[in-house]
Amino acid sequence: MESIELTRKVKSEFQSVLSKQKHLRVESINMVPKMGGIDFSDHRNYWKFGFAAVMITDTAFFRNSNYHAFTDTPETLDYQRMSRVVEATTEYLLAEERKVKS
Repeated sequence: MESIELTRKVKSEFQSVLSKQKHLRVESINMVPKMGGIDFSDHRNYWKFGFAAVMITDTAFFRNSNYHAFTDTPETLDYQRMSRVVEATTEYLLAEERKVKS
């Protein structure tokens, strides 16, 4: 829950970038780590040491039945959608960098 403001900032930037393309919805949730699955990634280690962190995900195995399976091959990935997420992440980081420099 300590990362709720960061989540809101990231979500807002993602919505700004991705709404132009109208291909991806942006959803967010903030929950306590005791909820199953909410800490299934590297962001939990930042939380452990008191840093705000968010996970950007397509919900992994909840959405992609190939996730971490033998069938999880390059051919099963959606590179166009992935590139849109990378673009949104880049835009967020650049916006934050501009704020720091000004």
